[in-house]
Amino acid sequence: MPAFILQFAHCHEDFRLAELDALSELEGVAVRYDAAGYSAESPILVVEIDSAASAAKLVRRAILIRSVSEYWGSGATYAELFAEVKRTPDRWNEFMQKSFKFTVEGFGRSLTQKEKVAVIESFSFLGFEGPIRMKDAEAEFLVCEEYGETDLPVPPETPKKLWFGRIVGRGSRHLIDVFDVKKRKYLGNTTMDAELSLVMANQALAQPGTLVYDPFMGTGSFLLTCAHFGACSMGSDIDGRQIRGTAGFRRGVNGISANVAQYQVADRVLGSAVFDISRNPWRAGALFDAIVTDPPYGVRAGAKRLGRKNGTVPQKSFTVIDGVENYKRSDYYPPTVAYEMSAVVSDLLAFAAERLVVGGRLVYWLPTVADEYEPEDVPLHPALRLVANSEQPFGSWSRRLITMVKVAASPEGAGPQKAAHDPAHKNFRDKYFNRFEPL
Repeated sequence: MPAFILQFAHCHEDFRLAELDALSELEGVAVRYDAAGYSAESPILVVEIDSAASAAKLVRRAILIRSVSEYWGSGATYAELFAEVKRTPDRWNEFMQKSFKFTVEGFGRSLTQKEKVAVIESFSFLGFEGPIRMKDAEAEFLVCEEYGETDLPVPPETPKKLWFGRIVGRGSRHLIDVFDVKKRKYLGNTTMDAELSLVMANQALAQPGTLVYDPFMGTGSFLLTCAHFGACSMGSDIDGRQIRGTAGFRRGVNGISANVAQYQVADRVLGSAVFDISRNPWRAGALFDAIVTDPPYGVRAGAKRLGRKNGTVPQKSFTVIDGVENYKRSDYYPPTVAYEMSAVVSDLLAFAAERLVVGGRLVYWLPTVADEYEPEDVPLHPALRLVANSEQPFGSWSRRLITMVKVAASPEGAGPQKAAHDPAHKNFRDKYFNRFEPL
């Protein structure tokens, strides 16, 4: 198959291949690459795809891929690069009379305008006769000088690798600005940033004809991004104040409904409900094509479930206030108790195994203590297969984006597999506020 150059954004490096694989499945585009040869320190990955049209389709909604280019050549020096390009002169003929432009970029070193012009002029041997157009050119060519990452105060003068190709498609990184949380009418202290919300929508395979559910919806970021890609979305939370907008940074704007209207997705965001997911009212059986969520782990908001601490009086819920029983009042908040993180995740997997359709995906965040984490900490279930585990580090702790797919109906009585040891996410909130000192 023809070779293509994927140019990644230099961020969230551990998420790149997971998103790429998800897009391959989502778009139905077969892609081959050497996973062992992938380097998080490079923005380039050479892949094989059957055509330029398929390559463009593959990346059209990518968040971590900037562009895809038809591979024309590479080398450690421009002499090597030019020699490879000159071995396929037949491909030049198609562009002899077309308008064109060159994009010259450096990775690990900024290039001056003078340097960029010199690079462009060095490709004059191609003999293109069409006009140069900086906008709407019929053909755009990418030259990438890869210097690599360095801790030196002055970057190296000589690139490690040179890449050249014809750009045939671009990702959708502009959506990061569209969904920028600073531009939203309503947000709260747990609102997920736009870039990762969009990546999660891709890994959930959100698309028209699918139903996506967030059981810890908070301010509803995932409902918006999944709906943008055409999925119908809905959510729930034990705390209705976040949904209604009475407990966020920007109050009095009608809560999540304000964001739904802002992004014009009211026809796809089906609604929200308030209940404890561990005691949910959903009917039995498979309902959802994807479950996408960020369970509360106590850093910015503590996880809660219905319950009463020892010594409380259940009858208080039935106390009549201003002629109305307490539990029927609009401002009533039911009594809750702490919901330990490992129990949250265990319940989430059991719920997904029961409520996802076969082939449906569970995409969720798992917090871990960096020094304690082991791969075996990721909870497993007989009905779910782990397909991706991507880390976002924060020093002493990190959070991992876990993606699982339901591969079979959940066996009767089956539950998450029990770990041989306490996982690094157990009692995470206590560990976090104890600054990860031994408890």
